Amino acid sequence: MAEQSIPVRLSHLLRHCSVGAIVRGPDSLFVVPDIREWGGPGDDPLEREIRYVDQVRSSLEIDERLCRPPVAVEKDRWRSGWIKAPRFPGWMRCLKCGLLHYKPWNDRERGGESCWDSAAGSGNGARIDGERGAGTGSGNELGSGSERGAARLSARPTSDGCGGRLEQVPWVLVHKDGYLADVPWHDLAHAGSAHRGADGTGACRRDWREPYLVLLDGEDDRSSRRPAILCSRCRSRGELASRLPFASGVWQQPWLREGPAESPVELAWIMEINDVRVHSPVTVTALVIPPESRIRRGTPVDRLYSSSRHRQRIRNARNLRARTAAIRRLSGEYGCTPTDIEAAILEIDRGYPLYGQSISGEDLRKSEFGALTDRIPDLRDDEDFVTRHCTPAWKALRGRVANGIARRAIDAVDRLVAVVRLKEIMVFRGFSRAGGDRLPPDIVRESDWLPAVELHGEGIFFTLDEMVLARWEASTALHDRTDAFTRRYYQSELQDRPPDVFVTPRLLLCHTLAHLLIRKLEAEAGYPAASLKERLYCADGSAANAETRLNEPAADVPMAGILIYVAVADEEGSLGGLAELAEPERFLRLLTGALEEADWCSLDPVCGEREGHGPGLLNGAACHACALLPETSCEHGNILLDRTFVKGDGGEIPALLDCVPETP
Repeated sequence: MAEQSIPVRLSHLLRHCSVGAIVRGPDSLFVVPDIREWGGPGDDPLEREIRYVDQVRSSLEIDERLCRPPVAVEKDRWRSGWIKAPRFPGWMRCLKCGLLHYKPWNDRERGGESCWDSAAGSGNGARIDGERGAGTGSGNELGSGSERGAARLSARPTSDGCGGRLEQVPWVLVHKDGYLADVPWHDLAHAGSAHRGADGTGACRRDWREPYLVLLDGEDDRSSRRPAILCSRCRSRGELASRLPFASGVWQQPWLREGPAESPVELAWIMEINDVRVHSPVTVTALVIPPESRIRRGTPVDRLYSSSRHRQRIRNARNLRARTAAIRRLSGEYGCTPTDIEAAILEIDRGYPLYGQSISGEDLRKSEFGALTDRIPDLRDDEDFVTRHCTPAWKALRGRVANGIARRAIDAVDRLVAVVRLKEIMVFRGFSRAGGDRLPPDIVRESDWLPAVELHGEGIFFTLDEMVLARWEASTALHDRTDAFTRRYYQSELQDRPPDVFVTPRLLLCHTLAHLLIRKLEAEAGYPAASLKERLYCADGSAANAETRLNEPAADVPMAGILIYVAVADEEGSLGGLAELAEPERFLRLLTGALEEADWCSLDPVCGEREGHGPGLLNGAACHACALLPETSCEHGNILLDRTFVKGDGGEIPALLDCVPETP
């Protein structure tokens, strides 16, 4: 039986197509297995290791190595570098008569002749191929594979003459500990029935081969609002419940059979496959900054550092003569002199590339903020982090604009930087189901690596003036409104997801302003909002304030910065010219437009008067008409947004621009 090939973008393999996710292929549904199954025969994940990310691993508190997902390579009419995914759910329903069939694609003995057309059937699995493309061509969407297998399964006429199509059922069984399984349709049909014994067998036994269960939806049976399951043999009947007892250790995941020796029976939920609670990926990101962003690829020190085998060859030399011979051989292989190899060895011994520098998780944003605001000496265009400072030209623009919102917007911004090149590392840490605990990418916790991708792009970075913020933050009403958000946030379940959030007035201000600016970029510059991302840098630098603001970490330097960027899994970057919009006159038009649109929403006054709505009541004056963005754009999941922090409330809470000092 043919397998389907499903091209998937690398960034999607770390999000909605990651481990444990149900993926929709051209004709069927599949579940992505854990990373032990990632790759073809002989594939070594460490050959895909991402180098020069020690700062990222340290800042994200990751001990495992970071490795790229396998990328499909055409070889002998087939592809290597795949993720072999089993079909799931295993039950299929006839769209005409409602009869359920269990894995009819596995019925090899009868060839599927009794209930489905094997000639039209696709295989029992799929190969999910990673693609590096930037989102164009036929491979950027699921279901556009080069080998489609076949069309949906078609039922052969049964004894009653039914010739309907088979499609996989849309319901699965989900446990909060991360387990996923098929719905036990037999148990549902015979729940409380005299035909079912205490052990689930009784007079009417399960039969995995012959279809005998009929699933009736609301259109089939108008006497009940819920779908019903009917046994055609004993006429037992049950309804689709919302929760069921589940022996969690028997079927941990659809691709696993092993489980703990003792399997306690607990309640699990029956959910539709498109329910967001079925699979929630957990990813973390960090920027590659100096010194690792300044590595010169292909140099002797780079090649020697990247090859533990070559370093071991030099270390294992028995004497000086053998060591000299090993260095001479390497110099010939690298195309350099033995002196270059000696210098590379010395640099590695001195601690290349970090030379003892490390970054903790608390220092991650502060280090990135410093890299964005400080001028990097002797910067080369081929480095992974390239900035162009536009602050002098931005300040000079003040004398060429009339007094008004544009003049105040210039004074409110302290720094303006065009990020010409950046590299972001996205790491998949695991997933959860039904709001439960996070499971690792390797379900059995044996692997020493995590899936990660390198995303290349560009962006715009700017900071707000601290003097303006100090006047704005002096409002007591502003802090009272922030405290309401803080209480709701720490009473919700949302505080456990990354990144760590410390709710402050400037966070709500910067977050809302970033969303308004992204929407302005979408309207004026032609960028789809889903392609843009935000990265916020917020801290007031006050240790005394940190003690009273729910454990907010003190920062040596106050931060109020916003990075809006685009990053794709293509080494050439986005090629979209986003960094060019940091040119002062163009950025001024975007910023003033975003600030003006903060004053009014098409759903006002309803939107503007809201004080709590959305997940955990963690949004104020923000809705889909003014401030909400696609989930891929927001690093906080579309919460902690309130236009009041930008525009004021017309009373005790001032607008940001109203706090700009009046200067000639």
